[in-house]
Amino acid sequence: MRIAYLSCPLTLSDSPDRRPDAFEHDQMVDCLSDAFESHGNEIAAVSWDDTTTDWSDFDAALIGSTWDYQDRLDAFLERLAHIERETRLFNPCALVRWNSRKTYLRDLESKGVRTVPTLWLDVPGETDARAAFDALDSDDIVFKRQVGANAEGQFRLKRGDPVPAMAHPMMAQPFLPAIRTEGELSFAFVDGGFSHALVKSAAAGDYRIQSSYGGREAPHRPDPSDMAAATAVIGSLADQPLYARVDMVRGEDGDLLLIELELIEPFLYPLQGPGLGARLHSALRRRLG
Repeated sequence: MRIAYLSCPLTLSDSPDRRPDAFEHDQMVDCLSDAFESHGNEIAAVSWDDTTTDWSDFDAALIGSTWDYQDRLDAFLERLAHIERETRLFNPCALVRWNSRKTYLRDLESKGVRTVPTLWLDVPGETDARAAFDALDSDDIVFKRQVGANAEGQFRLKRGDPVPAMAHPMMAQPFLPAIRTEGELSFAFVDGGFSHALVKSAAAGDYRIQSSYGGREAPHRPDPSDMAAATAVIGSLADQPLYARVDMVRGEDGDLLLIELELIEPFLYPLQGPGLGARLHSALRRRLG
């Protein structure tokens, strides 16, 4: 079994302009390589936009650290469709297309998944941004790109703050204090089964939990009610993804709310889930027959 791990020029090990968080790419590749090589299989990191690659040389392609897709979405989806014609793609292109715009949260909410209250600003302007504070009944709001990743192009504003220019369709959500106190809880699933959970905490003085901003992670043992909330998100999907990360934050009533369902290129935190590589290898073997 030979698998392509789709990456991007900003994460590949030989890139002169590697992202500061590209060590996460290395952790995933090391995790998968150990599991695959122990069974005589191979996984190779390849940039998704490499026009010289013959994708039919691979038994499948895993979407990995393609951490520039949010700024090249049309080209990314077009390339994934091409790859899917040549080999098996995980997760599939149709699922990726749906998950690439955070409006998927509306679909999940309609299925009963509890999400963070959200106001959609397709053409964001200062008037609409200021109106969001009343619409969401909050004095502290986070504005995020509808197609975005790693908190890039994100703004946290208090009522009365100057409104920066927002060049992309945005979403507005009330800032939830639990992100600073408890942190964000992430649940990793492989082929519909729970793999591991972790808690992600922001650096002092920040609220963003990504490693790019000083965020840190620790293993987490979820209680039954939290586990049920995360499992319900996965259960709401018509087609089971090969891999998924469910990111949740606690609401004011004490229940977890979905903040993101990552189905495209999630970092799955192998250091907090030491069995991840073996689980993904076994799941791929089942899917590929």
